[in-house]
Amino acid sequence: MSTNKIALVTGGSRGLGKNSALKLAEAGHDLVITYRTKEAEAHDVVAQIEALGRKAVALQLDTSKVATFPAFVETVTQHLQQTWSRTTFDYLVNNAGIDSSALFPETTEEAFDNLMNVHFKGVYFLTQALLPLLADGGGIVNFSTGLARFTTPGYSAYASMKGAVEVLTKYMAKELGSRGIRANVVAPGIIKTDFTVAAREAHPELEQYMSSQTALGRIGEPEDIGSVVAFLCSDAARWVNAQRIEASGGYSL
Repeated sequence: MSTNKIALVTGGSRGLGKNSALKLAEAGHDLVITYRTKEAEAHDVVAQIEALGRKAVALQLDTSKVATFPAFVETVTQHLQQTWSRTTFDYLVNNAGIDSSALFPETTEEAFDNLMNVHFKGVYFLTQALLPLLADGGGIVNFSTGLARFTTPGYSAYASMKGAVEVLTKYMAKELGSRGIRANVVAPGIIKTDFTVAAREAHPELEQYMSSQTALGRIGEPEDIGSVVAFLCSDAARWVNAQRIEASGGYSL
C-alpha cells in the first residue's frame, strides 16, 4: 500500500544507509538518498528501489562540508518539485558516517575534527538546513552507536560524537514537537558492513568475541537495522519520541 511518504537518507549508497533505504521502500516510501563518492553504487540502490515500485533519486553530498548545504537544499527542492510535485519530504535519516579508531592518547586533532564534522557538526547543520523542507508531522532518525553505552578501546572520539547526537536528538524532539516532528536515535552494535570490515580484518578474533558477549550469540547484519529505521519512519511509531533504540542483539548485558 502506498503511503505517499518521502524519506531522505544520507549515506544511502552502502551499508546501513542502503539497507535502511531499501526497507523504507519496501514499506511504501519513496527515497532521496545521498552519496559522497560512490555514485555508481548509489544509482544501483535507486534501481533496486525502483524495482520495488517506488520512486528514488540519488544526490551527491559531503556531510562534512557545511558550506555546501544551501546548494544541496536547493537541489533537493528542485527534485521534490520535478519528481513528486511536492515542496516537502517526510522523514530525514542522518546515517552518513566515517570510521576512524585510535586509542585516546594517540588520537590526532585531524582525526577528531574529521569525525566531528561528519558525525556531529554535519548532522546538526544539515538537519537545520533541511527543516524548511521537512513536513509537519514528519520524523528525524539519527544514527548513534552502541559504543555510547559500552566501551571498546579506540573509539573515544567516535563514540563521543555519537553521545552528542543522542543529546541533540532530545533537543530536536523538544523544539520541533510543536510541528508534530518526532526525533529518535537508532544505536547499532557491531554490524557486518564495509564500515567495520577494517576492524574485523585487523582483529580476526573480534567477531567471535563480540558474538560471545551478545545475548543472541552473533554480530549484526544490515537487515537488523534497516527494519528499525523503517519502523521509526511509520505511523506505528507515532508516539515514540526522543528515544534511543539500541539494536545490538543484547550486547554487554
